[in-house]
Amino acid sequence: MSVNREVKRITTHVLQAMKAKGEKIAMLTAYDFSLAGIIDAGGIDIILVGDSASNVIHGHETTLPITLDQMIDHASAVVRAVSRALVVVDLPFGSYQGNSKLALESAIRIMKESGAHAVKLEGGAQVADSIRRILSAGIPVMGHLGLIPQSIYKFGTYAVRAKEDAEAVQLEEDAKLLQELGCFGMVLEKIPAHLAKKVSESLFIPTIGIGAGQDCDGQVLVTHDMLGINKEFSPRFLRRYADLYDTIKGAVEHYVKDVKASDFPNDQEQY
Repeated sequence: MSVNREVKRITTHVLQAMKAKGEKIAMLTAYDFSLAGIIDAGGIDIILVGDSASNVIHGHETTLPITLDQMIDHASAVVRAVSRALVVVDLPFGSYQGNSKLALESAIRIMKESGAHAVKLEGGAQVADSIRRILSAGIPVMGHLGLIPQSIYKFGTYAVRAKEDAEAVQLEEDAKLLQELGCFGMVLEKIPAHLAKKVSESLFIPTIGIGAGQDCDGQVLVTHDMLGINKEFSPRFLRRYADLYDTIKGAVEHYVKDVKASDFPNDQEQY
C-alpha cells in the first residue's frame, strides 16, 4: 500500500516517508477555491500556490509583479478548499531577497492569514539567511533551484540551467546546503536529467522536478498548462492531460448560440 493512501493529511513527514519508500510525489498548482477542491479530490499530494499566478491568472509576462497580498489572497482560497494535500505557497519577488527580517515577516503573514502549511522560495546560498530565519519560527520551507523565474532578468532566458560544469557543481552545493539548513524538500526546475538524478540520490529530502527528468522524487506542473487551458506555452517537459481550451470555448459558443436563438432557457429551465 502506498504511503500517501495511508494518511488523511499529507505532511512534510509523509513526504519524507514517501521518498524513503520510493513512492513518487505528485504536485500541481492551484490559485482558487473551485479548482483546488477538484485537484485535492483527485488525490494530489502537494498543491503549490505558485507565483505563476502572475502569468496564468493576472496576465503578466513574468512572475515578478505579483504581490504578497495577492499571494495570500490566492492561498486563502486554496486552503479553504483542501482537506488532504499539503499546501505550499511561493514567497513572491521582493518579499525575502536580501532581507531575512522581511522574509520572516512575509512567511508569517502567509501562514497566519492564509492557513497554508509551508512556503517556497527560490535560490541557494544567497537566500540562506532568509531560510534560517523562517525556519527558526517553525515554518516549513521548500527550496527551488535550477531555473529560478524570479531571476529571469538576471539570466535573460528561460533556457536549461546548470548545463556547464561550474553551474552544475554550484547547484549540487546549494542543494546540500538547503538540506543542511532544514528545508523539507526542493523543486529542481529545467536542469539536465542526469544532474537531477545525481542530486536526488544524494539527498534524504525529496526533490520535485519540472523539466528535470524522471528520476526526481516527484513532479510538478502548472495546472492550467497540464489541462490545456493555456495553449501558448508548450515546452518539452509539458504533457497535456486535457484540452480544456477547446472544450470551454465550444461550450461558450454553444451557450451563445442558444441564447441568441431564444433556446435557453426552455420551458423546463424556468419558473
